[in-house]
Amino acid sequence: MTADVWLPIPPDEIAGLPQGPTYRFWDGAEEFPADPADCAFYVVPYMKPGGVGLRPMPRMSSVRVVQTLSAGTDHVEPGLRYLPPGVRLCNARGVHEASTSELALTLILASLRGIPDFVRAQDRGEWGGGFRPALADKNVLIVGYGSIGAAIEDRLVPFEVARVARVARSARTTERGPVHPLTDLHSLLPQADVVVLSTPLTEATRGLVDADFLARMKDGALLVNVARGGVVDTKALLPELDSGRLTAALDVTDPEPLPPGHPLWHAPGVLISPHVGGPTSAFMPRAKRLLTDQVRRFVNQEPLANVVLTTGTASV
Repeated sequence: MTADVWLPIPPDEIAGLPQGPTYRFWDGAEEFPADPADCAFYVVPYMKPGGVGLRPMPRMSSVRVVQTLSAGTDHVEPGLRYLPPGVRLCNARGVHEASTSELALTLILASLRGIPDFVRAQDRGEWGGGFRPALADKNVLIVGYGSIGAAIEDRLVPFEVARVARVARSARTTERGPVHPLTDLHSLLPQADVVVLSTPLTEATRGLVDADFLARMKDGALLVNVARGGVVDTKALLPELDSGRLTAALDVTDPEPLPPGHPLWHAPGVLISPHVGGPTSAFMPRAKRLLTDQVRRFVNQEPLANVVLTTGTASV
């Protein structure tokens, strides 16, 4: 096999890559490492701004696989229209569960226990106590119960939460209990003390957290978004924050990056982290294992893991 495989990690740093392909390192630099028309397996550079990863796609006439290093693929899908039919788009399931679920738990605990207020008081040299809510005995609703949603629940259970409710695109049963369909959201929201968003951004979930969704949340509830900013209608969220009825912890925002002076920066009861759910020390070893496995499957003509869609089908 002589086809090119484009990697955003230097190939000599990835143990176990199979022999056969020509490996090209490209992490979004201005110049391409080779002719994109010769690329058969394209791994999209991770966490690059402004559609960098889309640049070579109109010239990738021979590509057969597009592999992201993110759980979501919405940032790549606009480039699929340039590709030939039969190209498989794969996501990074298995790479981000540990990091993203850790951050979700961090945001929940920091928000409930008032850590941002303590940090500001420390900066001022002030000692102030107070009574804060605990995570224990809370009802938590996870919207988007894929592998990351399940990993979030894994980390919630030891904190003695009262109940975890699960919502996904369609209903199913897991070892931990039922997963409700999106159509059940309206009845589940009023019961939740904490609502965690970990759903992919699709046409069905864009703007899912709108004024009606927020109005159904109980007074004092916490909204946590480790999904995509576009899942939440920012204009609808701001009045709920300003009134003090709801609080929020947001790793992703709409717009993103959040521009200076945006009212979300200074809204009461909001904790913002700058889209850091994935990039941790846990990322690289898991990303390398995924790439080694996927390229091996590709070279050996075995079924790929994590196929989200195939170009030229009704799903694109």
